[in-house]
Amino acid sequence: MRTLLIGSKGQLGSDLIDVWSGDLSAFSHEEFDVCNRDQAHEIIARERPELVINTAAYHRVDDCETNGTLAFQVNALGAKNVADAAREAGAAIMFISTDYVQDGLKGSPYVEDDVPRPLSLYGTSKLAGEHLVRQSNAQHYIVRSSSLFGVAGASGKGGNFVETMIRKAKADEPLRVVDDQVSSPTFTADLASKLTELAATGRYGLYHVTNGGQTSWFGFAEKIFELMGLTPSLTPISSDELDAPAGRPAFSVLENRALVGAGLKKLRSWEDGLAAYLNAKGYISPAA
Repeated sequence: MRTLLIGSKGQLGSDLIDVWSGDLSAFSHEEFDVCNRDQAHEIIARERPELVINTAAYHRVDDCETNGTLAFQVNALGAKNVADAAREAGAAIMFISTDYVQDGLKGSPYVEDDVPRPLSLYGTSKLAGEHLVRQSNAQHYIVRSSSLFGVAGASGKGGNFVETMIRKAKADEPLRVVDDQVSSPTFTADLASKLTELAATGRYGLYHVTNGGQTSWFGFAEKIFELMGLTPSLTPISSDELDAPAGRPAFSVLENRALVGAGLKKLRSWEDGLAAYLNAKGYISPAA
């Protein structure tokens, strides 16, 4: 399958390059500006892909609150530009979205049919992107995932949560981490592998794809340090104490129902994904 990837230098994009089978043309955000409609149409028409994977996102959640215009330009209008260009070229589109389209009030894992109610401009802009992809009439996969961490690090965030925790622990900085926001941390290598399987099914639609299980950010940090044998000063705090600009769901675990319905297996646990990540980075041995 001829595939065009947008976001080749990001965490997920880097892993997609490693695992994708078939003809793949990969573009960084600098090479393919999703906000540039004419460029999107020109590149996709030239490359003639069968599938376009759009991983581009403005995902600094708190910054989106003060840069709402940019958030919507990238996450919503950018998604529309790519989807429209894909449709005109006869290609399908795979758009990567987020668990932050939900408000976290359900109290149990969200299924694909649950009505989204984002709390932040980031979540709202990604949800708008989902709607615009659907309205493009391109054949599409919309894939929501959660709390991504990958070997390449998130270029827009200067790393990822795991690296931030390790860096601060090694610098003997006291760590205060929220314990009332629960999700399913997802290793991008696992997500990338599952996306290759999903694309091969040809079963378009909305999918939740995350590693299994759930934890808070505090629990995530605890597991990182447990696996690495570190004992930093780690204190749980509430979201109210953190007082971040953007609202975040208290419980945004995603049930991977549609994935199973498509005949695909769920991903391994987030703990196993984390161990694989730490091994890939050389922080622990394979036996850990």
